[in-house]
Amino acid sequence: MSEPLNGVRVLVGRARHQAGALSGELRKLGAAVVEIPFIEIRKPRSFKPLDIALKNLSRYDWLILTSVNGVEAMWERMTSLRLTAEALGHLRVAAIGPATKKAIEQRGVKVDVVPREYVAESVVRSLKNKVKGKRVLLVRAKVARDVIPRELRKAGARVDVVEAYETVVPQSSRVKLRAVLKNPRKRPHVVTFTSSSTVKNFVQLLGLGSASRRLAAVRGRGRPRHTGLDGILMASIGPVTSATLREFGFKADIAAKEFTIPGLVQAICIAATSQKL
Repeated sequence: MSEPLNGVRVLVGRARHQAGALSGELRKLGAAVVEIPFIEIRKPRSFKPLDIALKNLSRYDWLILTSVNGVEAMWERMTSLRLTAEALGHLRVAAIGPATKKAIEQRGVKVDVVPREYVAESVVRSLKNKVKGKRVLLVRAKVARDVIPRELRKAGARVDVVEAYETVVPQSSRVKLRAVLKNPRKRPHVVTFTSSSTVKNFVQLLGLGSASRRLAAVRGRGRPRHTGLDGILMASIGPVTSATLREFGFKADIAAKEFTIPGLVQAICIAATSQKL
């Protein structure tokens, strides 16, 4: 069996309960994987807005889910409210990508729309001609980009946005991350980023989050100095994540062509071969 990543050390920063899929694929290809979560998923301070929306599903025409975390959180609340998949039967459902689609369909609900590219802008392009005069429920994280609700409202939809979960920085990762970066035997060749939140939290874990340092980096000094990241490649799952890396003065050295976990793994393999990691 070919192992194109043999000898390549990869740092996986996904939330702990989600790291397995990415780590498993990388290990199959020979990579030495270190898992240090840059992100932790927590329940929102209140489920009241989500519960109200779920109790009034009959009012909606469309349901949009933008992550597996959103699917899981929503179904947990549905179970608490004794709602079944039948409560969603009248809705047209949009999922941002194949993993989200799979999570929805595993719960017995048909997905009507998956955009060509797995980013918010592509969701908008897929739906803007379908939602005029319709009522849309968008279930997402507490902090997220406003592209979908803003643009669908412009297209004539009435959009309700409800928070199903929030992402926070796992403080226990701070010491682990710095120790790995300082250890020559564990120091990664590649760091993976699967969302903008993982980038922002990575920067915060390393203490690089001040506005002045970000601005200085963006203005042309390249990567922030004294970070211990020289020679490490940054691997991004998609264009929004890559843009966030640039915002903090980093470059997306490796960028997935298909904005999925398999696409990210493939991009890392190509980089490992071409750059002889």
